[in-house]
Amino acid sequence: MSLFVTETAAARIKKFIDKDPQAKGFKISIKKTGCSGWGYEVEIPHELLADDVICEDKGVKLIANKETLEIIKGTTIDYEKQGINHVFVYKNPNATGECGCGESFTTN
Repeated sequence: MSLFVTETAAARIKKFIDKDPQAKGFKISIKKTGCSGWGYEVEIPHELLADDVICEDKGVKLIANKETLEIIKGTTIDYEKQGINHVFVYKNPNATGECGCGESFTTN
């Protein structure tokens, strides 16, 4: 297993997936963004790609392509209330730095 979710995040993700009968899981990817380098993106895909890897935790299928997984392996996804907003929070053990606003992170 390479990706993990908290109980709170699993419950929230299941709400999205349960509404979409074609959903294959919860896909996490990264892209170059922000002032530190990498930013997270999520989607509910309807098909899997050849380089996608599926990890399952707490009944949730977490999907990432092989390249992304190398950068985020070991990450725990949480779902937290921050002020008046609720957001997914990523606790990535490979992150060596983060920008001040928390939008992006760096790795070695």
